[in-house]
Amino acid sequence: MDNLIISIEVVLPLFLMLVIGYLIRHFKVVTPDGFDQMNVLTFRLFLPLVIFRNIYESDLSTAFNGKLILTGIVMVLCMFALAFVVVLKLEKGNRRRGVLIQGIFRSNFIIFGLSVATNMYGEEACGAVSLLITFIIPIYNVLAVVALESFRSNGKVRPMALVKGIVTNPLILAAVLGMLVLLSGLRFPAVLEDTIADLASVATPLALVVLGGSFAIGSVKGNLRPLTIGLVGRLLVMPALFLPFGVLLGFRGPELLGLMVMLGAPTAVSSYTMAQQMGGDSELAGELVVFGTMLSVITIFLWTFLLKSLGYL
Repeated sequence: MDNLIISIEVVLPLFLMLVIGYLIRHFKVVTPDGFDQMNVLTFRLFLPLVIFRNIYESDLSTAFNGKLILTGIVMVLCMFALAFVVVLKLEKGNRRRGVLIQGIFRSNFIIFGLSVATNMYGEEACGAVSLLITFIIPIYNVLAVVALESFRSNGKVRPMALVKGIVTNPLILAAVLGMLVLLSGLRFPAVLEDTIADLASVATPLALVVLGGSFAIGSVKGNLRPLTIGLVGRLLVMPALFLPFGVLLGFRGPELLGLMVMLGAPTAVSSYTMAQQMGGDSELAGELVVFGTMLSVITIFLWTFLLKSLGYL
């Protein structure tokens, strides 16, 4: 029962923000153009600040776990490769292909990872999870650009466009800058740190409100097949395939929990923003986030319950 409560506490606020966005759109408080402009602002400012702050506040000296980080990176790369192969076989539309690949391998790790770790083990458990996030999020963003850019022009990979998409992506630039600052040991004045923290705290609520305001129920029927593929792949197949490796490698407690959330959390909110900015099927991307967030109440509870029942958490 406690695990179900934890899942609900993590997911319900996210879902309510989606509903608020939908109601804002329904009552025409904000126009569709207004939501598009807020989406651009979220992609170019607020989400990059979240990534920068998360890396900037990491403590390499106390939380570093090379084995855990390497395992997480290898798992993400394997998920990306598997998703790429499967989606190429199952989906013919290029605008959907990049979105589906991103939706299957890229989880909402920042929000769910820290929330679930704090609820289950307290603040002291967040060190390992935070550092894992520090290394995984930049890889997520690079691979997401690769997936979306690969299918932007009739499925033909344009090397120069791909490189440009990576080096100019605000999320990737924020990750690189954050890592450089972290490794340099540079610390900002408290007033600047507070400003970054305040702006970063806007990112997730705003991204969810914008997504809720852009969500079109009527499009779900036409996207039912790819939506099902994406949801099953993200919430069930990936954790079922890769969690056993985490167990076999000896991870337990907060470390295994971090891997579980990385593998089993719903698709990242920023995937919708990125898909819209890079010419992917933003309707499908939004549906993957919305329905994945709702269904994750059940799936995260089931994965948590299973691992706790087996004595691994």
